[in-house]
Amino acid sequence: MSRIIKSHGFTNETLGWDAWLDVVNVETATPEQIAVLEESHPQAKVSDYYLFLIHQPEILRQRSAAFNAIMYAPGGMPRAERELGATVVSRINGCVYCASVHAQRYTQLAKQDAVIEQVFENPHTAGTTPREQAITKFSIDLTERPAEISAADIKALKDAGLNDADVLDLLHSDAIFAWANRLMLNLGEPVFPAQ
Repeated sequence: MSRIIKSHGFTNETLGWDAWLDVVNVETATPEQIAVLEESHPQAKVSDYYLFLIHQPEILRQRSAAFNAIMYAPGGMPRAERELGATVVSRINGCVYCASVHAQRYTQLAKQDAVIEQVFENPHTAGTTPREQAITKFSIDLTERPAEISAADIKALKDAGLNDADVLDLLHSDAIFAWANRLMLNLGEPVFPAQ
């Protein structure tokens, strides 16, 4: 992993997450629950998040299919930039856990973390390139004022070099994190590494 970044309660460290409600015990889970956990995420069987959501296996199945298609599908916007949008949305929404996970993924894919440090410090001024600045600004605006997004906001992205597929991918990644952040923030809490 790259250097540890900590700012305003956010970090790129690996965090845990504890559910506030009862999670499903893998040992007593139904075959359907196990199947959905296995198709959702490689660490789903040891994650309180997935072990809580598996109470409703079909909803988790649909959530995981949408999430995986949005964040990992080939083509369109580079994956690192989808992760940047997810990190910005998570920072604005105050979701420390999601911000840490997606900051790490961004750094792994982009092989740099300068913009992550900026996002944690002050997302409203973040971006080391005009394209990063446009992605960051749009992600903030979509999170803070979704009903006010207009053609001018899309034009600003295109002026920064995003094509139609990139714009759609950014919209999808930002939007799914509005949902993901609300699940994480309202079902449990991040657990920081022992000092």
